[in-house]
Amino acid sequence: MLFIYRIIINLITLISPIIILLRLLKKKEDPKRFKEKFCSFSEKRLKGKLIWFHGASVGEILSVIPLIEKLEKKKEIKQILITSNTLSSSKIISNLKLKKVIHQFFPIDTNYHTQKFLKYWNPSIAIFIDSEIWPNMIYNIKKKNISLTLINARITNKSFRKWKIFSKTAKNIFQKFDLCLSSSLKSKRYLKILGVKKIKYIGNLKFTQTEKDINELNKSLRKFFLTKNIWCASSTHEKEEKICLEVHKKLKLKYKNLLTIIIPRHIHRTKEILSEIKKLNLKVHLHDSGSIVNNKTDIYLVNSFGQTQSFFKICKVIFLGGSIIKHGGQNPLEPARFGCKILHGPNVWNFNEIYNLLKNYKITIKIKDSKQLFSKVNDMINKKSKTNDLENKFKGLGNKILNSTLKEMNLYIIK
Repeated sequence: MLFIYRIIINLITLISPIIILLRLLKKKEDPKRFKEKFCSFSEKRLKGKLIWFHGASVGEILSVIPLIEKLEKKKEIKQILITSNTLSSSKIISNLKLKKVIHQFFPIDTNYHTQKFLKYWNPSIAIFIDSEIWPNMIYNIKKKNISLTLINARITNKSFRKWKIFSKTAKNIFQKFDLCLSSSLKSKRYLKILGVKKIKYIGNLKFTQTEKDINELNKSLRKFFLTKNIWCASSTHEKEEKICLEVHKKLKLKYKNLLTIIIPRHIHRTKEILSEIKKLNLKVHLHDSGSIVNNKTDIYLVNSFGQTQSFFKICKVIFLGGSIIKHGGQNPLEPARFGCKILHGPNVWNFNEIYNLLKNYKITIKIKDSKQLFSKVNDMINKKSKTNDLENKFKGLGNKILNSTLKEMNLYIIK
């Protein structure tokens, strides 16, 4: 199976210039840095111990920032390399301004490129995040006798079924991990079946919190939000924005000073969302416009990266997207950490364990359609209560998970 995979990935590499060009036109690639995916590196490798983290995109990278902040304090670690696949994640990392951290885009997973990557960076340990499995890279990491771990490991029902079809190949790949720290008990069971030798369940790293200050909204904007009845639709996908906009129109009949904040999962869809807003004759303000928000604004559209936490601090009624459509939901831990009440659709199978936990604390409510979304937002919009007790409880749990993860990682980092 690896032989077939290598043929396919090599064929993809042959047409990759066309793919890259299309992505550049769609502004999904950095015009100066896309060459990193072909191992033309833009950063230098310093002498000394280098720790390497790899995550697909924003969510995965943000989940390990508190861990990286702890590792930066270790004198024996000279450099921390973070790789990812997306432009959005690279922008997030640059904004964090971590002292020892450099970012590069993950290379194309050919045998040639992965070998070149490992020869140049020569990491002491490779730490993959969530569900990032790249066969050629994994095989070549172990050929160089580099420690390999998978942290906050998550295997969904869908990906598990796919891996089971190629069970022999799966076992050959997953048994190469020296350690897997699963984000849930279900993922732990799946990883064991797939062939991982050493698995531990500590908890989800998304409970943890960065030591850095949250990117606060400016004073005038916060003051404006305080004059409004606000609710927020976060991590929305196609079709969900339209549902939220229609809910806004109905709520506006009851609340003159209503404001709906929309934070789409993918900001490259901004034009598409703006079109939907205009169809409903609603007034919109773009977050990155730099202009003063008009008091008559209906929709505050967040079209920039890394802003969700600052909005969760001021808005306590959150609809979390990817859940009305059949996507499997988005992780509710971040809004939960800020004491938000979370509304979600029926399709949250990717995070069932987390939703069940939060349901016990009575901070999540399931809705089926736009009618129920309207009803629940209407019920909750005037309730200003903030769940400080839950925030403190989640903070304590996050610290426990962070320290336990760090303890496990130290066994492989400090050698």
